[in-house]
Amino acid sequence: MKKDINSLLVPGKRVKIRTKNGLSLSGLVLQRYEIFDPNYITLKLDNGYNIGVKVDNILEAEEEIVEERKASGEFVPETLPSEVVSKKKIHIIATGGTIASKIDYVTGGVKPVLKTEELLEMVPELRKIGEISSEILMSIFSENMAPPQWEEIAKRIYQYQQKEPGTGILLTHGTDTLAYTAAALSFALGKLSSPVAVLGSQRSSDRPSSDSAFNLIAASIYASSDICEVAAVMHGETGDSYALAHRGTRVRKMHSSRRDAFQSISSLPIAKIDPFTGNIKVLRSDARKCGNELLDKEIGKPNYKFSDKVSLLKFYPGMPPELIDFLVERGIKGIILEGTGLGHVSEQLIDSIKRATDSGIIVGMTTQCIFGSVNLNVYSTGRLLIKAGVIGLGNMLPETAYVKLSWALGNFGYEEAKRILLENIAGEYEERELPSYFPMWKHE
Repeated sequence: MKKDINSLLVPGKRVKIRTKNGLSLSGLVLQRYEIFDPNYITLKLDNGYNIGVKVDNILEAEEEIVEERKASGEFVPETLPSEVVSKKKIHIIATGGTIASKIDYVTGGVKPVLKTEELLEMVPELRKIGEISSEILMSIFSENMAPPQWEEIAKRIYQYQQKEPGTGILLTHGTDTLAYTAAALSFALGKLSSPVAVLGSQRSSDRPSSDSAFNLIAASIYASSDICEVAAVMHGETGDSYALAHRGTRVRKMHSSRRDAFQSISSLPIAKIDPFTGNIKVLRSDARKCGNELLDKEIGKPNYKFSDKVSLLKFYPGMPPELIDFLVERGIKGIILEGTGLGHVSEQLIDSIKRATDSGIIVGMTTQCIFGSVNLNVYSTGRLLIKAGVIGLGNMLPETAYVKLSWALGNFGYEEAKRILLENIAGEYEERELPSYFPMWKHE
């Protein structure tokens, strides 16, 4: 029944409109963001995409009837089976992002999943993989992740695995800084007694091309495996054919929106996962397998702390040395430089770098090239940097080096932190680099 247009264009109502230029649209009226033009409404179409429509251009509108459950936004749980196919326990810890969110049919947006039953209704395939439980530890955008959050996450995972030994862990996370957190957990948790999968979603669950369910299923398969490593588990290619488990210290987000954005850099992923068959193929001979050990003094000894006195600095042409001086004045204890090529910066910076190292600041050098390794012995600039006290960090990724130095300074003294920075603790150094390019080559 046709009504006054303005009375229909309110969030949560499903409407059918016809514009003055003859366009017919059906969809859910979304809540308007504060920064949006009030002269426009946003409709979520049946295909999952949103469209903005100028109110003055709407000729007529009428309400469409939807199911009562969707209109109210209430969740009606299904009856869960008394048994699951696998007895493996999997615990999901949510920190934010869209991976464990569902559509809110009142606003048309997405909201965090609050209950295990909701998660199982959204992705019922998880029942076949294991016994699922879940919790929300925090709900923040991944760009707001920082060392205090890494500490909190690591402590919670360790506590849960002590309480429920052998339980696989899924950590849902926003994708933008997912690799940083995966690296942080790789160092903080020490040796594991069960897998830890860090996963995200490039596209929210209200979009037809969402990767949320696919990644959750793949990560659950990894979490039920006998691989005891922290891994980022995401799409292996743009289609829905397989996922890859990337070592937490060798992974980087390589694209802003592709579903296969995450790639192991100059490194073989840990495993290839088929979410449809449940098969997992181990790709690395050095992948750490789970034993029968529980977390005790000998295995899984955690070092949680991360220093907030570490900076990651990318060199660029014309970079003023005062930037180094400023960090020293602000009390920074460690600096990771992203140099050009084999690990170079302008000679104008070397005196400031020398003053930093003389004052007890650890300075490590990585390369801002995507692939390859630092070698400070090839050119004269590199040799000057060595004399200035800079530590070459080989093929360690800049993000991983930043996290590792933060972890080392948070838990150990100055000399020990310098030694640890050069030690291959969690696979952060790749002994045999593999040729890589984007898009990812197939893992057959």
